[in-house]
Amino acid sequence: MTNRQWLYAKPPQGRIGPDTFQWTETAIPVPREGEALVRTRMLSLDPANRAWMMGRTYRHALQPGQVMSGFTIGEVVDSKAPGLAAGDIVEGDWGWQDYAALPARRLTKRTTKAPLELLVGPLSVTGLTAYFGLLEVGRPKPGDTVLVSAAAGAVGTMAGQIAKLAGCRVVGTAGGQDKCDWLVRELGFDAAVDYKAGGVFRALRAACPDGVDVYFDNTGGPVLEAALSLMNLRGRIACCGNVSQYDVEKPAPGPMAVPGLVVTKRLRMEGFIVMDFYDRRAEAEARLARWVEDGKIKAVVDILDGLEKAPQALIGLFEGRNRGKCAVRVG
Repeated sequence: MTNRQWLYAKPPQGRIGPDTFQWTETAIPVPREGEALVRTRMLSLDPANRAWMMGRTYRHALQPGQVMSGFTIGEVVDSKAPGLAAGDIVEGDWGWQDYAALPARRLTKRTTKAPLELLVGPLSVTGLTAYFGLLEVGRPKPGDTVLVSAAAGAVGTMAGQIAKLAGCRVVGTAGGQDKCDWLVRELGFDAAVDYKAGGVFRALRAACPDGVDVYFDNTGGPVLEAALSLMNLRGRIACCGNVSQYDVEKPAPGPMAVPGLVVTKRLRMEGFIVMDFYDRRAEAEARLARWVEDGKIKAVVDILDGLEKAPQALIGLFEGRNRGKCAVRVG
């Protein structure tokens, strides 16, 4: 047996492609004292995977030749670390490979009883990002209008549904009328706007006749520009991602409306990273799990089978092929 890996081969010039990655096989690592050998079961595909290629963010930038980074769910195969035993389900960031030997401090043992498909996103980083970003940064109130960009994606599907549970009117943006119809029909959004159809400001103004109180921003770009003009006095903008600018050769400059509209409308525009709230993780995961179990939230996961399909999955994410959480089932 070998350890199959995808390496980050070279920085992309513009969009990522198959040549951004390189397949290799190496020996399965042996855990040392204080480490556990884990076998990958689920691999998360996220817009952040692309952002890490652009330079230092909240973590070090990817370097060519490294195993491609990514959030993972795995099973402990062998442990030389107290508190971890063979068969335990753990999560961490050991990337696009079958096996990894990691110190126990880099692994989080999962005790929530749920399918791995949910633990890879809706009941972990993805769901927590939506939960804390909306409720703690956006702070919606019943009756507020909440706008969510990339609403058919992993975080967007969760954020929109949480906003509905908070008693808000929820509008999403997505690429294509089919996705927009799906958001309203299946996930309970009140309206959805196809940003690819053009005239995004006019369409959002029609969908949000009373303005926007909370904007959950996953995309930056033209939707953020339009949202700033539609924000109500003392509106809140939760800055989660900038996906419209990740997979391009030259990112566009920020909106001209900053700081003008931020000042005149007394807006609060706040960026966040989900790890900022991990001291309250257990409470949030339990609440998300109850909502999913009770059918109050639909956890949408789009899965491809096989580690070999990881590049295809990430490329497809930036082409808008997925709905909900994009993940690869390994092994």
